[in-house]
Amino acid sequence: MYKALKWKIPLILAVLMGAVFLAYPLDKKINLGLDLQGGMHLLLEVQVEKAVETSLERLGDDLKREIEGLDIEVDKVSPQIDKGGVQVLLVDKNDTGPVEKLISENYYYLDKKEATDGGLTLNYQISSDRVKEIEDNAVSQGLETIRNRIDQFGVSEPSIQVQGDRRILVQLPGIKDAGRAIKLIGKTARLEFKLMDEDNSIQQALDGAIPEGSEILYERVEGVEGQEATKEPKLLKKRAVLTGETLTGAEVRYDSDFNEPYVSLTFNSVGAMLFQQITRENVKKRLAIVLDDSVYSTPVIQEEIAGGQAQITGQFTTEKAHDLAIVLRAGALPAPVIILENRTVGPSLGKDSIEKGVQSIIFGGALVILFILIYYKLSGLVANIALVLNVVLLMGALAYFGASLTLPGIAGIILTVGMAIDANVLVFERIREELRNGKTVRAAIDSGFSKAFRTIVDANITTFIAAVVLFQFGTGPVKGFAITLCIGIAASMFTAVFVSRTIFDVTMSAKKITRLSI
Repeated sequence: MYKALKWKIPLILAVLMGAVFLAYPLDKKINLGLDLQGGMHLLLEVQVEKAVETSLERLGDDLKREIEGLDIEVDKVSPQIDKGGVQVLLVDKNDTGPVEKLISENYYYLDKKEATDGGLTLNYQISSDRVKEIEDNAVSQGLETIRNRIDQFGVSEPSIQVQGDRRILVQLPGIKDAGRAIKLIGKTARLEFKLMDEDNSIQQALDGAIPEGSEILYERVEGVEGQEATKEPKLLKKRAVLTGETLTGAEVRYDSDFNEPYVSLTFNSVGAMLFQQITRENVKKRLAIVLDDSVYSTPVIQEEIAGGQAQITGQFTTEKAHDLAIVLRAGALPAPVIILENRTVGPSLGKDSIEKGVQSIIFGGALVILFILIYYKLSGLVANIALVLNVVLLMGALAYFGASLTLPGIAGIILTVGMAIDANVLVFERIREELRNGKTVRAAIDSGFSKAFRTIVDANITTFIAAVVLFQFGTGPVKGFAITLCIGIAASMFTAVFVSRTIFDVTMSAKKITRLSI
């Protein structure tokens, strides 16, 4: 026993000092959840139908390029959005066989529906399994994109998770600028480079005669001082010559002449090669930079640009330039998202919750400590010391793992306090029983801890399993409860059994005790 105390006491002191070091100061080390410090609660829905439409449009472009790669003349490959498929219009019916073979070999998820016009028109429909795969990917990619944006935005301990088939729950504790956060999260951020249609009249297009293959988009033009901004129409080629999928970086920089911010773009090797080719083939033409169907700038290509560098200008404020760089770095959302629910929890509610939660812990803990002291006398002091240590360990563990403390988490702490005392009650009642049977104090303590140990382990393990299940399948508040409960159970096993036993051993080794105050 005396040899064991040589390592038990230093271990307990080391654990105690480590927990205090991790948790101090408490208000800076423990992250508070949304319900305690206030913030935003958003429920988003991913428009997965748009992801399917985008996939069909991309499929049409890829299919046309592959057919032309076989030296087969193709009139048109049109995505059939309403039918969920594509239509291939050939020029020569002798090419029907090779095209059908190409599609069957490379596009397993396209089911042939019919061939009309003597085989010149081929209709295909995308399979339901492929549609489900695209929709699931849109939600999962949307989740990661939103997570990346929020991480760069600098929110501490956000909660972002999928709910149902197409919904995403976002909780942002401590957020100050709600409007900016919503714009940042919901921005699709689809970056495209499109050539301007300089062969046709913008006025005729505005009158309704939009040339085939072109479209009208608008560029925001800031007004002079005292005037509102206007939108200037631009006639662009509908087909994007380059997209933001090839981006590897986006940074805010400042020009040397007017010190105005702009966003500098860096492309990967494929994007750099394409950008160089585009600028080489279109010198003296305008290249529009389009983000979410809004034109940001239409610079003239003066010369071939190598190195994979470009820039977006547009009379930005520094904050807007930073937000644009964030969404471009994090990537575009695969489909638009709409906000189904937007709730803001004020800091006054959080302060009130914290105060009442702390009061409940103090009041409940004081009653437990008082009852244990009265009922178990001096032995109850041992249980109370272990209880205080248990709370200290719990706070240290929360700080170490970076877990957020929520209102249900406070409930978990209160439950942990009760469970920690429960373990000591089992031990003390067993010691009392052994003393009534005539055993010595030393033997009664040994027997009490050894016989109660199995019961304590069984009770704590079953509760721990339930807490793990709650953490795995629960949402934000339930997870907060589960985290504190899991940590509390582990701490109570250490304090109620190991620490309490060590305190008894230290007392027994200091002097010979013939009567135990229990």
